[in-house]
Amino acid sequence: MQSPVADDRLIVAMDVPNAVEGLHLAEQLGDAVSFYKIGLGMLTGGGLALANELKQEHGKRIFLDMKLFDIGATVENAVRGLAQFDLDFLTVHGDPYVVRAAKEGASGSDMKILAVTILTSLDREDLDGALIKPGQISDLVQERAANALAAGADGVIASPQEAALIRALPEAEGKLIVTPGVRPVGASLGDQKRIATPAQALAAGVDHIVVGRPIWTAKTPRGAAEAILAEMNSPQAKSPNRS
Repeated sequence: MQSPVADDRLIVAMDVPNAVEGLHLAEQLGDAVSFYKIGLGMLTGGGLALANELKQEHGKRIFLDMKLFDIGATVENAVRGLAQFDLDFLTVHGDPYVVRAAKEGASGSDMKILAVTILTSLDREDLDGALIKPGQISDLVQERAANALAAGADGVIASPQEAALIRALPEAEGKLIVTPGVRPVGASLGDQKRIATPAQALAAGVDHIVVGRPIWTAKTPRGAAEAILAEMNSPQAKSPNRS
């Protein structure tokens, strides 16, 4: 049986402790995976060096998940510095002033700015504790997404459960939807609360799914990735709203 071809709609989250383990994971996955996410947990473990090595020496695409949030000038300067690493995606919080500052910092580069709506690990109780205004999470995510996209974001980060609502927004035309909180059937939920399977997420209209632990904790990470790729290319994964 032929292995599924790498599909950059699958982004593998490198939530491992350091760059050495990250490079080992990339070697295990080989040509089955073409896109990697490197987040804050890896930052002090050589994350930027790993991003550069994977990009420049192995031809991989890189999503740097920093979720930047600060005053506008600081965000702009941080993004301008990160843009020199030839990254593909960078996350910032979805507040419009943060998005505008990030886009200014990214000007002149091909790096896409993705706006975080509401983390997929949060539920309404968490939002109440953070003094976020009342309302259904799906409504708040849709509102934050619309505001971030109107401010110039190239796309948004949202759970698969809100993807269809975001895709229906006029502001979302031509924009990216990237979803963490994706779990194959039978996988542990971990700290995720608003989830879907890879096929469900793609059918809802997302452009990229992010999968971490179900792949890198598997006995054979490449086999786990190939199973997800097969599901992504199944009839169940076809979005009715996209060709």
